[in-house]
Amino acid sequence: MRPPFPLFVAFLLLSLLLPLSAPLVSAEPVNVTVGLYLLNLGKFDVSTGAFTADFYLSFKCDEACNPEFEFVNGRAASMERIIDEPAEKFYRIQANLNSPVDLKRFPFDEQRLQILLEEKRATIETLRFQPDGAGTGIDDSIAFVGWELGDWTAEESLHEYAIYDETYSQYRFTLPIKRLLVSSVFKTFLPIIFIILVMLSSFVLDPDKVTTRLAMVGSSLVASVMFHLSLANQIPPIGYLTFADKFMVLTYFVVLLSFVFNVLLLELHERKREKLVQKLHRSTEFTMFLLVPLLYVFLFLFFR
Repeated sequence: MRPPFPLFVAFLLLSLLLPLSAPLVSAEPVNVTVGLYLLNLGKFDVSTGAFTADFYLSFKCDEACNPEFEFVNGRAASMERIIDEPAEKFYRIQANLNSPVDLKRFPFDEQRLQILLEEKRATIETLRFQPDGAGTGIDDSIAFVGWELGDWTAEESLHEYAIYDETYSQYRFTLPIKRLLVSSVFKTFLPIIFIILVMLSSFVLDPDKVTTRLAMVGSSLVASVMFHLSLANQIPPIGYLTFADKFMVLTYFVVLLSFVFNVLLLELHERKREKLVQKLHRSTEFTMFLLVPLLYVFLFLFFR
């Protein structure tokens, strides 16, 4: 028995449409190889994490593609398309970007300058960014004043937007930078070291010059506070202690301890207890030159 004519026509149309619609759904995402060559870096603002970058950006695809990308951590100030082939795009870009700032180890802090880009519309089911190791690097002429450049890394990460239930492929170029060690030591710690040495030299003076000793300790305290304020002006207000803050807290503790000790000597001297005064003086005359540096060594070893 032959099937009814309308049913036969519907079956025939359905069999013709299925092959046409199948190619519209891609089983695998398009892989886009991303290369980034950094030409220049602008000043890094520690208070905001802002910096400028000048670089070449390339996209290479296995098939014709046209990635519509954007910078997640900033905006492009200028963009020039140099190569515009179906399977290859090449740009010269200047961008204003920013990266998170971590100052817990200031002035030995290390920051990470990042260039993050994503596809605007295509999720990971449609497009994936793959780093191009051979086409990525930094120019040898880059001189970042006040910072030492580390080894760059380029990787793909997944950025999930839970509110939209979508996940995008993200290209992440990271360049670590750290402060110059010699400059950090000389500008941050050397002045305090001399202040502490001046204060410790007061312990060598005889107990009958206790008022002079107190004046030296008091001057050291004032100088330490003023220097700490100048350090605080170099970084933005933050809600945690930096290593420089911990260093200064220890300095305040040492200066305050010295001040209390000299006040005690003055009080004992006023009460004519010279034997006890001499005993305390002999026990601290040179031992302070050993104990105080040990405290700072402990700080650098366990709290840096």
